[in-house]
Amino acid sequence: MSTPTKLFESYKLGPITLSNRTVMAPLTRNRAVAGFVPNPLAIEYYGQRASAGLLITEASQISQQGQGYQDTPGIYSKEQVAGWRKVTDEVHKKGGKIFIQLWHVGRISHVDLQPNHGAPVAPSAIRAKTKTYVGGQFADVSEPRALELNEIPGIIADYRKAAANAIEAGFDGVEIHGANGYLLDQFARESSNKRTDAYGGGIENRAKLMLEVSKAVVEEIGAERTGIRISPVTPANDVSDSNPQALFDYIVDELNKLKLVYIHVIEGSTGGPRDNLPFDYASLRKRFHGTYIANNAYDLALANKVLDADEADLIAFGKLFIANPDLVERLRRGGPFNEPDKATFYGGGAKGYTDYPTLDEKLQAAQ
Repeated sequence: MSTPTKLFESYKLGPITLSNRTVMAPLTRNRAVAGFVPNPLAIEYYGQRASAGLLITEASQISQQGQGYQDTPGIYSKEQVAGWRKVTDEVHKKGGKIFIQLWHVGRISHVDLQPNHGAPVAPSAIRAKTKTYVGGQFADVSEPRALELNEIPGIIADYRKAAANAIEAGFDGVEIHGANGYLLDQFARESSNKRTDAYGGGIENRAKLMLEVSKAVVEEIGAERTGIRISPVTPANDVSDSNPQALFDYIVDELNKLKLVYIHVIEGSTGGPRDNLPFDYASLRKRFHGTYIANNAYDLALANKVLDADEADLIAFGKLFIANPDLVERLRRGGPFNEPDKATFYGGGAKGYTDYPTLDEKLQAAQ
């Protein structure tokens, strides 16, 4: 039986109208083909999930240097743009809206993935205590080198170009990946940024790259098509900060000045507990006048509670969307839900990617 709830109401996101308030979170699936072009199966995969109010693609690197895991798609070559165009055409044909997540992993990479087998780049030459996925297995990330000051404008230019490519590929907008211990987050956090120049030291300097990238993307494609993802207290990829509240209050104040269309906030530890560290998310909600997307361990009950209290505008779901292409309908009916097969999350073909049945298909098969 369907339940009337705010989650299924339409929502105006900048110039586009979403059919409901569910968001498919970015989900890395490691299935790109030669040239880091989206797998042809991605056309079906995203098309199957087009009933989400907003789809956000898997993180897609803005350059070869920005890649940190094997077989992730890019958005910097003509072939990649053409591959993504087929995906956006399919999603739009089915009435959906889709943003692409722009990614530079910084130090979370491996020499085997870098141009000329060079060292990954980072704010400071500090190796993260974490692993990446390369050569079909998980391996320790490589020792990074600190970016030179004169290299930073080139990285900002790569984000700008990737945003332009995204619009050429038919996306409704882009999400800048500023979360989970990747490059922009590495610059923002004390644990990974020990620089003494204009990009290190106090909060304003450490936040500088994230904000400069956001400004460049806004200039290129418009604030109404630009969102960003942040994760104020996640320990993902070995990052931390002694004062995350002050840091992210400042970042969100500055993002608000740029009039970004949304902030996408991972509340708590990515894929883990929501209360790993104390943090006042209501402070971010109050400071930012655009759309607030809430993310991390949401189910229907929590989504309804947060939306009814006006603590968020949209709710992002991750693993539930992997296993349930018709997640919106299943939420509407109160389940049941397919269980995700973790063995097929990263790499592979159609199995665990495009072969999860819809609820109606499952019911028909049971007859």
